Amino acid sequence: MASDLRPDDLRDDLVVVPLRHPWRWFSGAMILLIIAGLGWAMAEAQIQWEDVPGFFTHPVMLEGLLNTIVLAVCAQGGAIVLGVVVALMRLSANPVARWFAVGYIWLFRGLPVLLQILIWFNLALVFKNISIPMLFTVPTNVVMTAFVAALLGLGLNESAYMAEIVRAGLTSVDPGQTEAAKSIGMTPLTTLRRVVLPQAMRVIIPPTGNNFINMIKGTSMASVIAFLELIHAANNISSRNLEIMETLFAAAAWYLVMVSLASIGQHYLERAYGPR
Repeated sequence: MASDLRPDDLRDDLVVVPLRHPWRWFSGAMILLIIAGLGWAMAEAQIQWEDVPGFFTHPVMLEGLLNTIVLAVCAQGGAIVLGVVVALMRLSANPVARWFAVGYIWLFRGLPVLLQILIWFNLALVFKNISIPMLFTVPTNVVMTAFVAALLGLGLNESAYMAEIVRAGLTSVDPGQTEAAKSIGMTPLTTLRRVVLPQAMRVIIPPTGNNFINMIKGTSMASVIAFLELIHAANNISSRNLEIMETLFAAAAWYLVMVSLASIGQHYLERAYGPR
């Protein structure tokens, strides 16, 4: 009797029972409850939400935004250039250049950024003047403005990290690529520019993009030396109207806008240098 049953008959009798995930629903409900609770708490907080858009476009806030962008771009750009140079020195066959690069990375990566900014800003306590013999002499206070101190503190610290990022990218390229380029008569500089760097960019771009996002946020440390970036701008505005949280939320919104745009740019750069 059982031998008369066909596989299709058995398959028709099966009932498919979906697998249940009660904990998945529970965790999802808890997350929604937490979000709703935070939203309710923020709505009930003593914050004048209707004033935030006005602070978002306040002239002082816009000036702080511009200074933040300029400082972040200049510091990151300088760090990339210095990082490439130090990375090449780190890979050099010259022991003096190699150990100088090691010491450079050790020093600027080892000190807190805020400490570096403060040291540069107070450099006049050590050197009253900055001079090149027979060319010029200028008081250190004139040269070491808040912008320059923040630029040096942020840029030099970032250049040490960039040196390690670039070094990792360069060493990720198969040495056979360099040997093949030399065999067809390419100079070392041409080999680096046309063979090694295009392949190394796949390794270099993701951490560089992340570091640039950190640089945008790291400019807030320049507020301690009275450089007018977003945090200092928010403090200047709130010191007049005492709406502290409102101005801070406006500054936070600008940070989110800048980070979002930088993330989009990083995505397209990664795609441009990614596998084809």
